[in-house]
Order: sequence, then C-alpha cells, then structure tokens
Amino acid sequence: MPLYKTIDVNSQTTVKIWKITESYEELLKPLDLKPNSLERVLGMKSELHQRGFLSVRHLLRDFGYTDQDLFYDNHGKPHLKDGKHISITHSFTFSGVIISDNDVGIDIEKQRDKITIIAKKFVDYEFYYLSKNDNDYIKKLTVIWGIKESLYKLFATPGMLFREHFLVIPFMIEDTETVAWIDYQNKKYRFNTHFLEFEGFTCAYVTT
Repeated sequence: MPLYKTIDVNSQTTVKIWKITESYEELLKPLDLKPNSLERVLGMKSELHQRGFLSVRHLLRDFGYTDQDLFYDNHGKPHLKDGKHISITHSFTFSGVIISDNDVGIDIEKQRDKITIIAKKFVDYEFYYLSKNDNDYIKKLTVIWGIKESLYKLFATPGMLFREHFLVIPFMIEDTETVAWIDYQNKKYRFNTHFLEFEGFTCAYVTT
C-alpha cells in the first residue's frame, strides 16, 4: 500500500505515514540505497525491521528526497543535507516521517495493555491526572510515551530521562493536541504536541 496519511501541520511542517503491506522485496526493488544503508538493512535479523527501514525510504521519496540526502549524527539523530529538520519512526506495520524548517520529533506506537506495567518508568507528574479506571487509560499512556519519545528524538541529548525531565500537560484523547515541557539542567523548554489514532496505533509528534 502506498502513502497512508499526509498531515500538513503548518506551512513549514508536514507529516507522512506509511502503512507497510509490501514485502521486503517489493520495498527494496525501487530504492537506490547508499552502501552503508544497504549493509544496515541486510544486517537486520527481523524482516519487520527491514520493511520498516525501507518504508521510511519510500516516505523520503514521497517528500522528494532520496536515501543519499539523509545522514545521522553521533547521537543517532537523522538530518537532511539541505538543512531541513527530520524525525523518523516505525512500529510494526506503520512508519512515519516529519519534516520541518524547525526542530521536530515523531513517534508511532502500538496500543498495548503491557504499557501499564512499565508506566512507572516514564510517568511521574502525569499520574496526578491519570486514572486507571478511565476507559482511555491505555490510550493516554501511549500518547504520553509517544510525546516523550518524540521530545527525546528532538533533543537527542544523552542523560535526559522520560520520567524526570519531560512532562505532558493534561489532555483528553479527543483534544488531539496538548503542551509538553522539558525541564533539564535548570532550563525549561515548551513544545506544542499533537497526536492521532489509527488502526490500534498512536502517532505523536512535537513541534517548536
């Protein structure tokens, strides 16, 4: 299946989401990968990860870029040669890319019950407004994780902790947006965050 969804966040920022239904061979055939990218994909033990990696390159093509336009810094953060800001994600059968003139982050997560088991590892302040009796409890935890993962990707700074340094302002699932803060090394940063649901998945993205 080709492009699943395009979101024009604003005049400088666009999100594209791909539903991965193609086989590894179908995804690989039309791509012109750099040698190190080909080495990476061939070295992946899971075909699911291979297909996720390749589908991201198809999203790049949809934006008008190629694999040659993408590179990573020492922290593993992706960059584009033309100076645009990019963030990348893939989870099971979906992948996503956000490109902007400004710093951005994106994450896609499958909504799963087991997130309740690890909630204490990434939630602190948010427990004040979360309720385990809420029908949307798992969905809200998934949104919070996705927002914090997106913030981490945006900053790409070793030492940042989801539970201690990131906080997400109260929201309802119907809101599709909220505000998040980073409080790190005596500095505070405010971010606009957005989220959406589709087919049992949550996509969150953060803009400056």
